[in-house]
Amino acid sequence: MKLNIANVWNTSLQSEFNKSYFKELIDFVSQEYNSHQCFPIKDDIFAAFNYCSFDDVKVVVIGQDPYHGENQANGLCFSVKDGIKHPPSLINIFKEQTTDLGKEYPESGDLSSWAKQGVLLLNATLTVRAHEAGSHQKQGWETFTDAVIKEISNQKENVVFLLWGGFAKKKVKLIDKKKHHILESGHPSPLSANRGYWFGNQHFSKTNEYLNSLGLSSIDW
Repeated sequence: MKLNIANVWNTSLQSEFNKSYFKELIDFVSQEYNSHQCFPIKDDIFAAFNYCSFDDVKVVVIGQDPYHGENQANGLCFSVKDGIKHPPSLINIFKEQTTDLGKEYPESGDLSSWAKQGVLLLNATLTVRAHEAGSHQKQGWETFTDAVIKEISNQKENVVFLLWGGFAKKKVKLIDKKKHHILESGHPSPLSANRGYWFGNQHFSKTNEYLNSLGLSSIDW
């Protein structure tokens, strides 16, 4: 499988690409895509990196798995292809966004506009077998995406990390709190959101307030 990942990230992650675990991971993913229906499509596996270069990263959102339903996943965490029905977590993300920022609920669930502004929408696992949640976990993706988080933490400053839910919060150990800004809340899934752990976190406005305090441009969420 050929890596469709932006050249600017190639430089930062070259040491990972050369490790045996990563080569084994790519072999596994290639076999899965050859023998099963998997998501996202091959060209979108590294979409998070292709839309948002290393130099441009201002915000990191950490998800867990790509959507495993038909035509949903587009390589960006929580995002779906244009014209696809919004999954429950994305609906709650947009509800919080509209309340926090006073914006209208968006028609499209495609979050690539965020990514193009410096929001790295990173799933911990970048691929999944169709209709089998978590089917590509523990094959090496988590090692790779943890290395991505560490690289951002080590090489950059003043990045906002949005950690939504227990899984994402575990990644806090990879982030230098002295150099970066961390915002945590419950997960936007209905189970968590309806218990009061998501709505009202104001992460969108708080992110922009922090960026503005550094003289950086806001994200047009």
